[in-house]
Amino acid sequence: MVQPDRTRRKFLAAIPLLAAMPFLPRRANAAGKQALVSGTVQPLKIGFIGSGQVGSTLASFWVKANHPVMLSARSLSEAQSVATRLGGGATAGIPQQAAAFADVIVLAVPYGALPAVAKDLGAAVSGKIVLDVTNPYAWRDGGIATEAGREGAGAVTARYFPQARIVRGFNSIAMTALRAGARETPPIAVPLAGNDQDALAVICGLAREAGFEPVVTGDLATAKLFQPGNPGFEAVTTAPALRAVLGLKAS
Repeated sequence: MVQPDRTRRKFLAAIPLLAAMPFLPRRANAAGKQALVSGTVQPLKIGFIGSGQVGSTLASFWVKANHPVMLSARSLSEAQSVATRLGGGATAGIPQQAAAFADVIVLAVPYGALPAVAKDLGAAVSGKIVLDVTNPYAWRDGGIATEAGREGAGAVTARYFPQARIVRGFNSIAMTALRAGARETPPIAVPLAGNDQDALAVICGLAREAGFEPVVTGDLATAKLFQPGNPGFEAVTTAPALRAVLGLKAS
């Protein structure tokens, strides 16, 4: 059951995972922070902008972990179909409803759609955690993909959602591999990057609940390490091996 907003505020305490994240920049934001208890995240409302293979796969992980999710897509019927298939706490709405509903918003659309999505969602993302799972491809996304290739997708996404708490992640591994490898021993490593410590801690908790091991690479600029064309992209491996591939210190 989702904690009422009044009860949620009682959990805005220190997040235990922060002590284990040496690469995080020193900026915190209390908006939307959720406490992690015994390695799990208190129930979060997760809104998906996009209900295709990526959105539906990630939603399935977090529905199983008892987080209520709302899916949205280009058509409401498409989102409703996915929500019905997932069952549990899955519902459907239009993108503006999913964003307003959510504690965590997941961007699961083609990278080239981000400017339009940012315009449509407007202030609904302000102060919220936005998990960007998109990938820029020049053949599909045009100029914005070229920009993201040069500057890094994290920096470009943040420019379109300046009031949100952006975390990049779950973009570097194919959904087929994530579905097949969830809860493996040792777990598959999922690289994450962001400028907000508390937002990163929340997404780390969600990654563990889905059955993966989060590896924080650093701030949003480091997200370039695991976008297309870079060493961490499509690296399906363990946390120690991923750190070695990315040149990160062992934790």
